[in-house]
Order: sequence, then C-alpha cells, then structure tokens
Amino acid sequence: MDLRSGYPLWLVTSGLPYTYPKLERNLKKDVVILGGGISGALTAHYLTKSGFDCTIVDARTIGLGSTCASTALLQYQIDTTLTELTEMIGIENATRAFERSANAVDELEILAKEIGYSGYARKKTLFYASSIAHGKKLEREYKLHKKAGFSVQFWDQTLIKDRFGFSAPAALFSDHSAQCDSYTLTHALLQFNVLKGLTVFDRTSVTKIEHTAKGVKLTTEGGVIIQAKKLIYATGYESVNYIDEKIVDLHSTYAIAGEQMNEGRFWYADALIWETKNPYLYMRSTSDNRVVVGGRDEPFYNPAKRDALLGKKSRQLTKDLGKVFPQLEFNVEFSWTGTFASTKDGLPYIGQYPKLPNSLFALGFGGNGITFSVIAAQMITDLLLGKKNRDLNLYSFGR
Repeated sequence: MDLRSGYPLWLVTSGLPYTYPKLERNLKKDVVILGGGISGALTAHYLTKSGFDCTIVDARTIGLGSTCASTALLQYQIDTTLTELTEMIGIENATRAFERSANAVDELEILAKEIGYSGYARKKTLFYASSIAHGKKLEREYKLHKKAGFSVQFWDQTLIKDRFGFSAPAALFSDHSAQCDSYTLTHALLQFNVLKGLTVFDRTSVTKIEHTAKGVKLTTEGGVIIQAKKLIYATGYESVNYIDEKIVDLHSTYAIAGEQMNEGRFWYADALIWETKNPYLYMRSTSDNRVVVGGRDEPFYNPAKRDALLGKKSRQLTKDLGKVFPQLEFNVEFSWTGTFASTKDGLPYIGQYPKLPNSLFALGFGGNGITFSVIAAQMITDLLLGKKNRDLNLYSFGR
C-alpha cells in the first residue's frame, strides 16, 4: 500500500540513522511482529522487557511508512469528543478510553527516559471552537472533562484573544499532552531493544501467512520460513488486507513544515493547537524552531489523486495558518501527504481477531496513533502473559 509521498520533515532531517538486515535464513521465535513502525517498535519494547523472544519483520526500510509522516501530537483527547463517545458507548467506557490515552502520554514520558530518548516534550493543548455552535458544545465537553478529573480550563473569546492573539468563540485549554518525532523514537526503541535480544529485519516482504492451532508460519518473498507461537499484526492501515470486514475508512491528509525561524516560541505556551471542525486544522512547533501545520483531509484513498493535490493543499494550509497567526513569517520548506484511517468511534482495534488464531492486532488508527500504540503494546503484553485486562472490550473487534 502506498502510504505517503512528499518530503516529511523528520525523514529529511534524520535520514537513515540506523540500518537493519534483510532476513535470509529460517527462524523460530516466540513472537513475530509484522511491521517495524512506531506500533511495532512499542509492542516489541514491552514484550522484550517481559522476556519474550521477539523478531520484527518489515517489508520496507524501517520507519518509511506512516511513521515518518506522523506529526506526533500526543494528546489524551481523541478525535471523537468525550461528549460524542459518551453517546456511543456510555460515560463510564468513554471516560475510561480518555483515561487510557492520558496514561499513555505519561507512559511515553517514562519510556523516553528509560531508553535515553531526548525528543519527548510535554505540552499544553488549545482545542478551540470553529464556530459559535461548536463553542456551545465545548461548554458541555468541558463539564465532562472536569467531572472525569482532567486538568482542563474553559476559555472564552476574550481570554483566547488575550493569550493567543486570534478570535474563537471558546476553547478548552488542557494540561496533558506532549509531542515527539515518531521516526527517531521508533529507531531509539529498536536500538535499545536490539541490545536486549530483539532482532529486526527490514526489506523483508511476507507473502504468505498460515495460522494454525499450534502457531503461525510466515513465508517471505525469498522463500524464508518464520515459525512463531504468536504473530502480532502492527502493519497499521495495511492490516485491513488481513481482515475480511470493514473496520475503517481510509483518508488522505496533508502537512507542511516551515523554514527555521528565530523565535523560540511562536504562540502562548508553545501549545499544541487544533480545532473542532472536521476535518480540523492543527499546529505545533518543533525543537529546531519550525512550525508544522496539518489538515485539509480528503475522504478517499487514492495515491495518485492524493499526491496530485499536494501543491494545492500546501498553499491552503499556509493560508490557514496565516489567518490564525498573520504575524508569523512562514515559508514552506517541506510538504507531505499520507494515508490515515478513521474508525466508527475514534478508538483503535486491539487484541484477537477470531478468524486468525494465534495472532493479535495492534492497530492504532486515527489521530492518536502513537498513544493508541502504547495502549496496544501494554494490552498485548498482558494477554501474552495470561493477565486479565478490563479494557479489552473497549478496543475489541466486533464491539
């Protein structure tokens, strides 16, 4: 599947920091993880730490799928508001889903320190209303967040204008977010765990998968056989190829990054910014003084059509930023486009798929792919250790 094109900022600035071999011999392992992006890397970290003998296999060079295109806004808020999710699954389950996301933000901070990764930064978030009607909805959203115990403030138009300099009817200003570079984080995770016994193979395309009651057998394009007790599907949007039911809608999204600027802070608190309309505009800064802007999504998966719109979308995103922050001297240096998937409730799919025995899925779909991948890694590890997990039904197939 063609997942992205253009020049993602983090791929250009980091290049290929590490290389991994192609698999050329038969293997037997406890666990094989299919996919070496951020989802696979996080899953491998938790499993390796728990004593499992793991191998990662990826058809691409590590990180060159969706991972390097991710803009990596890490938030406890998900694409479905707490109000909407409550209407879908009830207040208890909806609140729990938001709590799991908040815990994942904290867990990533702990993990970054554990592996010596310096690119993780805690942030505040401004979630602003795109219209007066959305402002009224944010009032209800605020009450639910406060009742659930999240650190959040409701801001009116005056306060938004005073702090950020632009006008919006209302906003939620929260204190439980972060940002990173998912591409370098993926490599940092893999390098840390390679020293612990993890093996990683890229440029190794699996062409056949056989599920049995005793385990899983994978055959590569080169005829190499991998036998494992368990298989973890961490191939993201490409995982839909292994599932014979519709669980996601594939979309195209766009992002731009500007040239380095002299300012160390571009707006109040250097916060993550996003809005209530769908598709939404979002903004963040980087550690090397750039502004990243994303959005302008299209409801289709068609690589040629998606790529043809990149120039137009880049210009539109530049204008979008200019309307919010006209004082910024923003010049586009990098632009890229990619595929993302949305689910019916905004939540990921994690766990067993009954039709594929001895396998588990770590599918962090949506705008919270990295935090969802942490949740998936934790839950899959619990399952393989034989531990009960009370949140399985939140993210299960068939929910």
